[in-house]
Amino acid sequence: MDSLRQFILPILAWLLALQQTQGYAIQHEPAERRMHPVFNFKSALPTEHTIHKRAMPMINFDAPIAEEEYSHYWNSIGQNILEKQIAEKAQLNTNLAKNIIMFLGDGMSIPTLTAGRVYLGGEEKQYSFERFPYVGLSKTYCANTQVADSACTATAYLGGVKTNYGTIGVSAAIEANDCLGQNNSIHHVTSIAAWAQRQGMATGLVTTTSVTHASPAGVYAHVANRNWENDAEVLSDNGDPLVCTDIATQLVHGEVGRNLNVILGGGRKHFLPNTVRELEGELGARLDGHNLIKEWQAMHGRDAHYVQTRDELLNLPTTTTRVMGLFGANHMPFHLDADATLTPTLAEMTSIALDILERQSNGRGFFLFVEGGRIDHAHHDTLAMKALDETAEFDKAISLAHARTDVRDTLTVVTSDHSHTMSVAGYSSRKNDIIGVNNGQLADDQLPYATLSYANGPGFDYNVLKANGAIKRKNLHKIDMKRKDYPFPSMVPLESETHGGDDVAVFATGPYAHLFTGNYEQNFLPHAMSYAACLQSDNSAKRSACTDGLLRGRT
Repeated sequence: MDSLRQFILPILAWLLALQQTQGYAIQHEPAERRMHPVFNFKSALPTEHTIHKRAMPMINFDAPIAEEEYSHYWNSIGQNILEKQIAEKAQLNTNLAKNIIMFLGDGMSIPTLTAGRVYLGGEEKQYSFERFPYVGLSKTYCANTQVADSACTATAYLGGVKTNYGTIGVSAAIEANDCLGQNNSIHHVTSIAAWAQRQGMATGLVTTTSVTHASPAGVYAHVANRNWENDAEVLSDNGDPLVCTDIATQLVHGEVGRNLNVILGGGRKHFLPNTVRELEGELGARLDGHNLIKEWQAMHGRDAHYVQTRDELLNLPTTTTRVMGLFGANHMPFHLDADATLTPTLAEMTSIALDILERQSNGRGFFLFVEGGRIDHAHHDTLAMKALDETAEFDKAISLAHARTDVRDTLTVVTSDHSHTMSVAGYSSRKNDIIGVNNGQLADDQLPYATLSYANGPGFDYNVLKANGAIKRKNLHKIDMKRKDYPFPSMVPLESETHGGDDVAVFATGPYAHLFTGNYEQNFLPHAMSYAACLQSDNSAKRSACTDGLLRGRT
């Protein structure tokens, strides 16, 4: 018996090793081996194995650089990070935050950041803001829903108060469509832009969406329905525009909106009557006959300029005190679709905003809100390539602003309002095309699958074949996944992919950036920003670095 055992055991060990190195397993394999298969990415493996349904495609992988194969390479990186962390955190920056810049990547989930790094060139890449010294996580739920929208979150990260899904700048006492309730100032939630204006700071907003969309509206509006961007939308919900003022009107005539020095984004149709065609030929949406663009111009005089094209924006007079730039009938086009001669980039808009705010601050500083808003829209359509490209454009704006400002007196906070349902699936080799087919294994139906996919959304119908009541996945090798409008696969068919309920990351640098570490409610953000800048809000106990005796007022 012992001699038989000595003969059989080496054979079993050899078979087990063969099973692991060739990337397939026998039927009824143990759960751990089924859940965590081990692949030899350096071996060119045959595709014709049928013993296991997840047979490896033929791949040949080498480390991006040879040094990665050696321990000293990774130890050196670890030590370099350690030295950087120690140096950056050895002394806290407790200066007055003279300026505050808040960057909001709408729908910029953590998987979006991960996939975006590979899109930029590799898993080891970093966005500029990922090099900020302080990072935290914020919880994004609304007062009445597990998964948030951009309206309730804007009220949280700009006003410091959690509210109901679909409402902006009002407390959770106001239900959606409560026309009368939105006018009751008792329920109004003011934003950090309002607090900054009272302190004499210059203020502005920049977005790639309509300037009346949910996120930018959080800067200046109080509304019971985020869709009420113009008076026609109010009427469509049986509201009275004379009672519940639409968002565009609040931007032009509201207390905070009319005092903004910079308004840049899309949304021309919301400001024009339905008898007037805007630059792209689309009729305005307003039914009240108001041309709010002309009203804005008349209100602010000759040093306030309205622009519609990139050239007009980049050639503003240096005497400009205020600018309203509207670069689309509704949202600005995706960067991959834009005519670069007509449409400014987010970085270009941010640069012009900084020029004006720095001039108009009169030494008292500024607050600037910048939104990469179309990350979200691409995800809703399961257009993963566009979502990652919009994230890359968002990072360019952050990099520019960080280079233009001084961390000694400028607090920069980068975050997202909510996540999405896109995931990054295993197990591709390093540097595998993130917007292509996963090269680690086949699915149980013997077809390849995408590394990026969504839990729900319109990508379902595009990526399946339906015949005689049966549904079968399409072969992704026969689909052009590099097409910018390719809808990535989703599990549940929905006309529009939903947001996700994950926490989102917060990155910070500058005065009191250390306050943004840890895990916290999303509505904490403006409280921390106002503390660093010694702003007084309506919605807090009025605690600041100044009242704590750490600073003596503004300079």
